Amino acid sequence: MALLLTRASRLARWLLGWARSIVIALAAWFVLSTFLVQAFRITSGSMEGTVLVGDFLFVNKLLYGAEVPLARRHLPAVREPRHDEVVVVQSPIEDLVLLKRVVGLPGDTLAMQDGRLWRNGAPIPEPYITLHRIPPNVDPETVARMLRWQAGHLVAPVAPGYEPDQRNWGPLVVPPESLFALGDNRDESLDSRFYGFIPRNNLRGAPMLIYYSYDRTSWRPAPYLTAIRWHRLFRAPFRAP
Repeated sequence: MALLLTRASRLARWLLGWARSIVIALAAWFVLSTFLVQAFRITSGSMEGTVLVGDFLFVNKLLYGAEVPLARRHLPAVREPRHDEVVVVQSPIEDLVLLKRVVGLPGDTLAMQDGRLWRNGAPIPEPYITLHRIPPNVDPETVARMLRWQAGHLVAPVAPGYEPDQRNWGPLVVPPESLFALGDNRDESLDSRFYGFIPRNNLRGAPMLIYYSYDRTSWRPAPYLTAIRWHRLFRAPFRAP
């Protein structure tokens, strides 16, 4: 009987030790993924050229102030976002997390002419963007939507015949606590041109590096194992020039 009790006691201590280790590991993972670093997967081509569909990134959540769950508050930011940085943001119109490039900060005057971005009266070199040879068609509903959100932010009253589209709009001024963000694959990106400014509180972090990548369109079976893009691993193509 004593031997059985001793074995049961050892088993109980062993199970308790494993349970404690699991709880500690889960707590560490929760803190790490909530406040420090989180994984992010690229599912659309809106930033193609900088990242590709099938890239997996690590995102630094601490840099701009991680969100505290359920509290609707953020930790203090290490620093504020800068011009032309790639960031991760919560979409202001749907439940999606997006990768975009910050082109406008509070107080900036922005405009676009034939696809070229102007900021505070100067053209901005953007070697990382992609434009189709033929501009995309713009339907009247899109024009009306762009006019609605731009109202009140344009530098001058809307002139007769002003019809903004993806490549021609503004000039307009970025309001306080807001960002203007665009995709690098300009003609394939749903971004601030369509839904307006992104609240500063919607910032979720800054991409750090690509830790995994595969070509999901590959003809090979199980492309996540057989079509790995080895040359993209551990790259950080996000820094502004």
